Amino acid sequence: MELYEKSAFELSEMLKAKECSAAEITESVLGRIGKTEASVEAYVTVCEESAREQAKKVDEMIAEGKELHPLAGIPIGIKDNISTKGILTTCSSKMLYNYVPPFNATVMNKVNSAEMVVTGKLNMDEFAMGSSTETSYFKKTKNPHDLTRIPGGSSGGSAAAVASGEAIVALGSDTGGSIRQPSAYCGVVGLKPTYGSVSRFGLVAFASSLDQIGPIGRTVKDVAMVQSLICGHDKMDATSKDIAYPDYAANLKNDVKGLKIGIPDEYFGEGIDAEVKDAVMETVKLLEKNGAEVRKISLPSTAYALNSYYILSSAEASSNLARFDGVRYGYRTENYDSLIDMYEKTRSEGFGDEVKRRIMLGTFVLSSGFYDAYYKKAKLMQKKISAEFSEAFADVDVIATPTVPSGAFKIGENMGDPLKMYATDICTVTINIAGLPAISVPCGKTANGMPIGMQLIGGHFREQTLLDAANAYESIVGGFGNIPKIV
Repeated sequence: MELYEKSAFELSEMLKAKECSAAEITESVLGRIGKTEASVEAYVTVCEESAREQAKKVDEMIAEGKELHPLAGIPIGIKDNISTKGILTTCSSKMLYNYVPPFNATVMNKVNSAEMVVTGKLNMDEFAMGSSTETSYFKKTKNPHDLTRIPGGSSGGSAAAVASGEAIVALGSDTGGSIRQPSAYCGVVGLKPTYGSVSRFGLVAFASSLDQIGPIGRTVKDVAMVQSLICGHDKMDATSKDIAYPDYAANLKNDVKGLKIGIPDEYFGEGIDAEVKDAVMETVKLLEKNGAEVRKISLPSTAYALNSYYILSSAEASSNLARFDGVRYGYRTENYDSLIDMYEKTRSEGFGDEVKRRIMLGTFVLSSGFYDAYYKKAKLMQKKISAEFSEAFADVDVIATPTVPSGAFKIGENMGDPLKMYATDICTVTINIAGLPAISVPCGKTANGMPIGMQLIGGHFREQTLLDAANAYESIVGGFGNIPKIV
């Protein structure tokens, strides 16, 4: 087994036992990138030189006998909407094609303080707006399980890099399912943390009240290790919650005895493929067989969640993206007659179709005469959805649903139908609306061999419960499979 095929935890233990070096791990991952990146196209920027320098530094620290973080020397890929000082941060948009931040996001300061090895910046849907990583200005990332299919989005590069062995772990961002959905499509583990548990300082905003940074890995323990690193209060983020956060990895359990699992009918109805429903329910039965209790619950407002989400997220996007005007940084049109003309041409040329679609929708729902009819009603629905989840968690510990309605579709298949593309987020958007944590774990394959994901949803700041349940399931099934062969 190659080093790039091993988990972060395994590599950490090997480094501790001096069975390998950080340089060897890094070379293994960089070698994998060299062999498969032309096919997978997960990266916008590969940081070979700095990755080797960091690995060398870790090896020197080990030789000196210094006490290091468990993730020291572990290669990590970073979604390209997370600010990295001195490293191109494009949001996969023409608008930021040349932007090099002068500061790090808070999560990057934590990654660097742990002496992790940053392998590069990962491809995504432009400004995190999309469900397939097809709206990227630079390239279309492929699903490592079938290179003719999408990896999901918007964190498609992050999920594809981990699934293919081009990164051991990765950071993504999740506004309506953008960590969990590609994790499900690519057969890896993805955690969307509670809103406010991970600092958003340095994350290029899509919808500020919904965005959340989170980890992707091939095992639950890897995800728990990264979440333990990046969570915590940050004075630079006004929405950051100042509470005590546990060491999720150190406290990880693998027992579901007495765990109360809620099954909402609304997530297993029309629009969800039969093979996805069956795979998730078989997994729930397996957990029940191992001591969990299963209860039927209802979340009736789920039917209105997708409409509410796209109103809320687009409204915030139209405000957040107003700053990209060609004046301060990023792309500026070459030919213009006046300041207003420069604004118009820069934004028309710099933004892709999906971003422009959402800006226009957001501006419309916030406009005079339509605010009450759309945005205000969506905010009221947000409260109702949150209340229904709170009521459900009075009776259950976690809620189990499909992560996505089907297996990964063909590249280009849904690009001409935005509504069909939006429907892939039907199972995930409610969690962002309510600010809850949720994790996606692999739970089977479709008839054509594509991964299926199960989503476990928890109460606010109940990540430990989710990680324990997911870890127990991983232990029961003996792991989530090997890295796919990429031709």
